[in-house]
Amino acid sequence: MPDYGHDLIFGSFITPTNAAPQQVVGLAQVSEAAGLDLVTFQDHPYQPGYLDTWTLLAYVASQTERVHVSGNVLNLPLRPPAVLARAAASLDLLSGGRFELGLGAGGFWDAIGAMGGRRLTPGQGVEALSEAIDIIRGIWDVQDKARLRVDGTYYRVQGAKRGPAPAHDIRIWLGAYKPKMLSLTGGKADGWLPSLPYIQGGLDQIAKDNAIIDAAAVEAGRQPAAVRRLLNIGGQFGPGSDRFLAGPPEQWVEQLAVLTLEYGFSGYVLMGDDPTAIQIFGQEVAPALHELVAAERGSHSGDRATSGAGAVPDTGR
Repeated sequence: MPDYGHDLIFGSFITPTNAAPQQVVGLAQVSEAAGLDLVTFQDHPYQPGYLDTWTLLAYVASQTERVHVSGNVLNLPLRPPAVLARAAASLDLLSGGRFELGLGAGGFWDAIGAMGGRRLTPGQGVEALSEAIDIIRGIWDVQDKARLRVDGTYYRVQGAKRGPAPAHDIRIWLGAYKPKMLSLTGGKADGWLPSLPYIQGGLDQIAKDNAIIDAAAVEAGRQPAAVRRLLNIGGQFGPGSDRFLAGPPEQWVEQLAVLTLEYGFSGYVLMGDDPTAIQIFGQEVAPALHELVAAERGSHSGDRATSGAGAVPDTGR
């Protein structure tokens, strides 16, 4: 069973379409008050019912003190990578090191094209994302005094100045499901961030996906543990049932412990806009899962009181 050696982190995935702007910000503040480590937002710039994600991330960072923020995941085809890199570093500096970079290759190509984005095939989207990661990391690498040059098929920078450097080592997490994206995750990313409802094949598929990521990491000369495994999850708190994540907090803890101990996940992001569910997740599920996992691993490293709750721990990249 995989154990990638990461402390657990917990977050929320907020995607309200009809809420007033201050209600959206309020859900982020509820997440922080509940002890969650991370607040994330969708990024579908072609949807007029959503607030612009980048603006929202910056505003939420200014209205919170501890919690990290991220897109879940940012739409790369509508966000040029060199500009995105500078924006990410700037927000990280302004927030005191509280920004993480969730990225996606794109998928709704008709809507992307309608907004002026370039239409790509799924395979081309993966290649473009790979080039973008090189550019983003290159912009952040201020130790290299040479101008940045990347002559890619989809993205090119020809002598761009590097910087600013982020306040902390920003992690790049990829929303990935298909083999090429999973291989890119293992080869270049700091984390895998899929949504459980979109993983076809259940636990067997998760094991296969982990194997693809691990093999790609090794091929790239990396340790599989360099790639944190995070998971967007949904569910309902209530009476016990035989369904996954549909029951009392203790049922959630037992079921998430299986994903942690047997499949290597160390980050759980709750999808939904129910403040009560966010509070239960942060105040009851998270500490109990920390305790159970620590006991199973035979150590107290997962104790929420001593593991730096509220920080996003180093991924070991």
